[in-house]
Amino acid sequence: MLRYYLKLGYLSIRANPALSLLMIAAIAIGIGACMTIVTVRHVMADNPVEHRNDVLFHVQLDNWNPNDPYEEPNEPPEQVTYLDATALHQADRAHRQVISFKSDRVVQPDDEDILPFQQEVRATTADFFAMFDVPFLYGSGWDAEADRAEERVAVLSAQMNERLYGGEDSTGRMMMMNNEPFRVVGVLDEWNPVPTFYDLNNNPFDGPEEIYTPFALAVTGQWGSSGNNSCWKSPDEAGYEGYLNSDCIWIQMWVELPTTADKEAYAQFLDDYVMEQKELGRFPRPLNNRLSTPEEWMINREVVDEMVSVLLSIAVLFLFVCLLNTIGLLLAKVIRRGSDISLRRALGASRAELFKQYIVEAGLIGVAGGVAGIGMTWLGLRGLENVFSEYDFIQYLVTMDWQMVGFAVALAIVSALAAALYPTWRACRVSPATTLRIQ
Repeated sequence: MLRYYLKLGYLSIRANPALSLLMIAAIAIGIGACMTIVTVRHVMADNPVEHRNDVLFHVQLDNWNPNDPYEEPNEPPEQVTYLDATALHQADRAHRQVISFKSDRVVQPDDEDILPFQQEVRATTADFFAMFDVPFLYGSGWDAEADRAEERVAVLSAQMNERLYGGEDSTGRMMMMNNEPFRVVGVLDEWNPVPTFYDLNNNPFDGPEEIYTPFALAVTGQWGSSGNNSCWKSPDEAGYEGYLNSDCIWIQMWVELPTTADKEAYAQFLDDYVMEQKELGRFPRPLNNRLSTPEEWMINREVVDEMVSVLLSIAVLFLFVCLLNTIGLLLAKVIRRGSDISLRRALGASRAELFKQYIVEAGLIGVAGGVAGIGMTWLGLRGLENVFSEYDFIQYLVTMDWQMVGFAVALAIVSALAAALYPTWRACRVSPATTLRIQ
């Protein structure tokens, strides 16, 4: 029977091409406008490590001004100090732990045709790659011993390896940064976590860094931080050493805690650590430590801009207006087909059968509108990309994955079916005797 209804729906659409195209266009435009914003919001709110969300935790300690919280109402700093980061890392109380910061280095390629260029570098510890499931194309990351020995090693992204070495296996080769040699130990496979959940303190949509080096080596070399740096009071000593010993926050810390018991034990460890530091005259504020999952951390830092939610509301209203137009067009179609409906009812077709027939026809229109809506969405995303082309990160926000493609078609079908309910009900209420008598 479904096949028969599909055939009737197809014939009905062909019989009224102009009206059918108007309905498809109304749905497509509404879907395109709505899905453009939905797609951007989907990318912004995505959790790149959702499969590990329950075991990864961002660490916060409240070492801030005793008279004012870091953020109202009582939020602790989003980063930690060098003193606390290194002390917690050396305590080794988590299954895995990562401390890191972002810096800038000048890369000096071997190829004389490529000029030296400045590049952001992630100074981190060995567990970074295993904790965050970073895939490798060649080689691997360094180990804890390389951290302790401050070895001059580096891991490159696939893009950086392509730029410097033409994409070949570069492990074992030496690269120069700021006139210092680094041995390449690994090359990443395609890895583009957006947002960059492990460091949300700057633009979380810029994409990950393309070079990774040991944290201790960077500190010994007195590399400056190119990320956010905040101090509630001036360092007691001048110079880089004074900065390291200060209460300035500039380091991100993550830990891996596989079980609830591990999390509770680590939370207690943080409380005990802070209480010890209080005896040394630090941490003047009440205990306010936090362990946040990646999802909780992204919500806390409001990764999805409030304006996106406003635009989404407007897009949904626009889709609703398009559906109202579709309802009007469907009603016009029902009125034009009153005699056909009456004839079918007189020949014995039940209201239920008529309802199924017109719902299937609406579904066909919804599928067509959804397919066209995908095209409209693509155009909308390209429009956003052109408008905001000055921002490099926009390329990461205007990509449409298969999940969004499926959602667009499903939304179009549901919208078309919803729009068809009232016109179909009206069609089923047509009195065959009255209509045929008038005819």
